[in-house]
Amino acid sequence: MTMDRQEFLARSGLRVQTLEFWLEQRWVVPEQTSSGTGFSERDIARARFIQDLKDDMGVNDEGVDVILHLLDQLHGLRGALARLRTDPGSSS
Repeated sequence: MTMDRQEFLARSGLRVQTLEFWLEQRWVVPEQTSSGTGFSERDIARARFIQDLKDDMGVNDEGVDVILHLLDQLHGLRGALARLRTDPGSSS
């Protein structure tokens, strides 16, 4: 299920300016649909994670960049490992 920007802002508790900055930084990358931008539950979880990093743990913007990059790499590697487990003959 995707949600529009207004619903995402309401559910995430973000201000418009904060979302704009996060989109600019590509910390949150919503899906582009035929009806516009669509945010997912995954985007909500990511927004809450970023809020935790910044508010609860005191991570600065550069640190958030690094952490999200590493997290994205980890998810990519987990996906690749899962594909290898289901199709050990593949070489991707």
